[in-house]
Amino acid sequence: MTENIDGLNINYVLKGEGELVVLLHGWGSNITLFNATIDLLSTKYKVLAFDMPGFGESDEPKEPWCVDDYVDFVLKFLSKYEFEKVTLLGHSFGGRVIIKLCARSLPFEIEKVILVDSAGVKPEKTTSQKIKQKGYKMTKRLFETKAVKTMFPDALENLRKKNGSADYNAASPVMRATLVKVVNEDLTDLMSSVKCPTLLIWGRNDDATPVSDGQLMEKLMPESALVVFENAGHYSFLEQQAQFLRVLASFMNIQL
Repeated sequence: MTENIDGLNINYVLKGEGELVVLLHGWGSNITLFNATIDLLSTKYKVLAFDMPGFGESDEPKEPWCVDDYVDFVLKFLSKYEFEKVTLLGHSFGGRVIIKLCARSLPFEIEKVILVDSAGVKPEKTTSQKIKQKGYKMTKRLFETKAVKTMFPDALENLRKKNGSADYNAASPVMRATLVKVVNEDLTDLMSSVKCPTLLIWGRNDDATPVSDGQLMEKLMPESALVVFENAGHYSFLEQQAQFLRVLASFMNIQL
């Protein structure tokens, strides 16, 4: 299905009846990865999942967004529904949006939160990473000069490809700028705002948002508990799907 939010066509799924559960996907992802999760939750709840702007089958934002822009978008989408309580589930970037949303003054109650390999902790750069970043910025400024652009028109793009992450290189110019805004925001100070019962699920081998991030969230979120899946990485909910669904069913009081 499609809904228009502020001129953007948004692809979404709505399935089931009961209290509302909203699913927010990760960066570079889309709602199709949540198919098994939707099937489980919709046996007891009304489940809403949408491709956030810039992902899946939804339109890109017209200009680069920050995390607060995505929070505003989620709230506008939810304003179309009547509900008093909601449970929020987010993977990676979706978790980042949820953390910020929980810090807002809201017209509804957040009953439960599930964060899966969630983003939100800005990693400390090593000395070598800082040196590499400084060198990249200096070279980028050189390649942006008119003379170098004229002589070597592909130099700047090649530099980006060499130094950028896979997510950065795969993104459009608008979403590249969005990614830079998003990843440079540290949400650690907001984590105590997540006061409802919170389930944290992590892959032991996650190298994008390491399990230490989950341990920090468990420490800072007053009603949270961390479950770590062995032999799983950043997509723990897919890599250990059967275990994930059992844990989720228990937390959501669903009989399997």
